Amino acid sequence: MAIQSTDSPGAGTDSLALARERLIVALDVPDAEAAVRLVQQLDDTCTWFKVGLELYVAAGPAIVEKIAGSGKNVFLDLKLHDIPNTVAGAVRSAAKLGARMLTLHASGGPAMLSAAKNEITGLSNPPELLAVTVLTSMDAGQLHATGVGRLPSSQVELLAKMGMEAGIRGFVCSPQEVAQLRALTGSEGVLVIPGIRPAGAAVGDQKRIAGPGEALRLGASYLVVGRPITQAPNPAEAAKEILGDIAKAS
Repeated sequence: MAIQSTDSPGAGTDSLALARERLIVALDVPDAEAAVRLVQQLDDTCTWFKVGLELYVAAGPAIVEKIAGSGKNVFLDLKLHDIPNTVAGAVRSAAKLGARMLTLHASGGPAMLSAAKNEITGLSNPPELLAVTVLTSMDAGQLHATGVGRLPSSQVELLAKMGMEAGIRGFVCSPQEVAQLRALTGSEGVLVIPGIRPAGAAVGDQKRIAGPGEALRLGASYLVVGRPITQAPNPAEAAKEILGDIAKAS
């Protein structure tokens, strides 16, 4: 998915317009009312919003349609992981909702990834499929607890290579593996990076993190930021500060 600006060009505005196309605000809130309020607060600032499991379970598919219908881009982060036929059906349904990006777990295996990819083939405006490699909340100890003896970086590369063989070109990884995946996917790869924490922000439950500028310099396509924006006293001002960091690094 190409990163394109939707703002009118003007002196000094190009880098900020591009920054707006690279920041995804995570709407990790408990209900539709809170999500709509945040989208409205950020209406003049942000163009991409992530709908994850918490919000999707609370508000259902209607929240995706509502945000997409308002002219915003929706990153539907459901991390699909099931048998190939079930995932293919879910991908088809997500595409109808208007989602522009959609996640599925790479660990679902090559048959599942291929089924998802085949489902969007031929659609006029399909979502970008993003294979989630290793969650940013997991470190080596967490991986070992699940029976995976590899280091996170090795597991990320293995899963990304498998995804590419299945025709997937979009991936989610932590900031620590961005450069590694950029080298693997080349310029066509779409790398969506969570675990972004501006200077001074609380780490929370994230393990493998980085600042916005660092992640972009390493090769990120999009940055996902949640709590540093959504839990700020003034979400719009917090988003503008992060957009400034992104613009400087772009």
